Amino acid sequence: MKSLREIISNKPYMGWILFAATLVIVFLLGLLASSIIERRAEAVFAYKPQVDYPDWEPRNALWGKNFPREYQSYLRTSDTAFRSKYNGSAFIDMLEVDPRMVVLWAGYSFSKDYNQSRGHYYAVTDNRNILRTGGPAATTPSPQPNTCWTCKSPDVPRLMKTIGPAEFYKGTWESKGHEIVNPIGCADCHDATTMNLRISRPALTEAFQRMGKDITAVTHQEMRSLVCAQCHVEYYFDMSRFEDVQYLVYPWDKGMTVDDMEKYYDAYAFSDWTHAISKAPMLKAQHPDYEVFLTGVHAKRGVACADCHMPYKSEGGQKFTDHHIQSPLNNIANSCQVCHREETDELIADVYERQDRIIENRDKLEELLVRAHVEAGKAWELGAREEQMEGILSLIRQAQWRWDYAAAGHGNSFHSPVEISRIIAAGIGRSQEARVKLARLLASLGFNEELPYPDIDTKAKAQAFIGLDMQKLNAEKAEFLRTMVPEWMKQAEEREKAWDEKTRQ
Repeated sequence: MKSLREIISNKPYMGWILFAATLVIVFLLGLLASSIIERRAEAVFAYKPQVDYPDWEPRNALWGKNFPREYQSYLRTSDTAFRSKYNGSAFIDMLEVDPRMVVLWAGYSFSKDYNQSRGHYYAVTDNRNILRTGGPAATTPSPQPNTCWTCKSPDVPRLMKTIGPAEFYKGTWESKGHEIVNPIGCADCHDATTMNLRISRPALTEAFQRMGKDITAVTHQEMRSLVCAQCHVEYYFDMSRFEDVQYLVYPWDKGMTVDDMEKYYDAYAFSDWTHAISKAPMLKAQHPDYEVFLTGVHAKRGVACADCHMPYKSEGGQKFTDHHIQSPLNNIANSCQVCHREETDELIADVYERQDRIIENRDKLEELLVRAHVEAGKAWELGAREEQMEGILSLIRQAQWRWDYAAAGHGNSFHSPVEISRIIAAGIGRSQEARVKLARLLASLGFNEELPYPDIDTKAKAQAFIGLDMQKLNAEKAEFLRTMVPEWMKQAEEREKAWDEKTRQ
């Protein structure tokens, strides 16, 4: 074999080719080295703390000075432009969309006001504005407890750290309004020192403990769902633990399915309210997103909530979690198409197909439940006895619990369509059974006619049908927003200003 010297001697142009190739390789290596050094320097700069703040600091803007990319993406939760076929981030009056809900919740606060959830940015504002929290005044307390603030703000764990969970839950909703001003944000999920994910709400930790599980032993991937499960779950207020305290509890002791939680509630005859028409002891599902998610295929494949609702993104060479928490339907490329190779239109069509089919059956269950409540009300009117109604009311309770469980969750028909279909089918069966028994009872009471379906094709008609004075409720809320909320904000501004002055000292 000829040496390199001999080759170049015989073919001088080969030397020039080799020289040019060497220059190109050296140049590319230089670019690579420069990029690595630049990215490392950028990474050091990007995560170099610019300000110091204490543990449980509730102001998201302060965290944003150290983590500007995450904070800027979080601010986009204020964007309410996206609206999918059924939900999205837009403001939607769900009672106007579906007035049957008003009748289903007759006698309960949700019949007054129920809106599609907007972004986390509006958590505190929407809690103040919703009619369910009432229009408290100097001599008129809110109908809700302070427990209703629990998932709305990083001011909550700040206060709980100081006064304890039970003391936080104690009292009516307006009594801590001046303390809860910062919307859901950084301190709700992150440790201020290490930035590790952490559980800031005791109800989740307590639920794990009662199930014999150690929440501190879970993986990082599991934590990327559990920080969401602090709030996106079914819960109730237990008034037996502490005097005058509505203590937040997750009913998972017997299991985490709709049937297991029903058994938990039935074990001590718990009900959220008594229905104003049927007199049935009702259960109100909250938003069992986590429990339903666990029964779906994505959870079984190890996918976390954050994988789809807060996917990773890159910017300036930095990989970080997108804190624009939103529907994956508004971010298909970074959410769905990381795993699925179908076109965007196909993926969206698949989601809508599942939702259409499930909502068709859910609507039928709503209609049956409205009829059952009205028919039960007629039975009481005709003199039905409690022992005659007991089994019927139990079936109504069971049927509506399943309807509410399916309807209350965010994205349930996507997270676990098979389970949600099963739950709705079970609700339809129970509601039909209740109506058959009601027909027999009504006949025995001398009533053999068909009760007309109520005229409830608008929210206003439905609220008038169940006897709500909406003019009074709206006037009280408007006065509360005009007088009390500005005082809350003034107190909060003075408190946070004192924090800053103390820090400078």
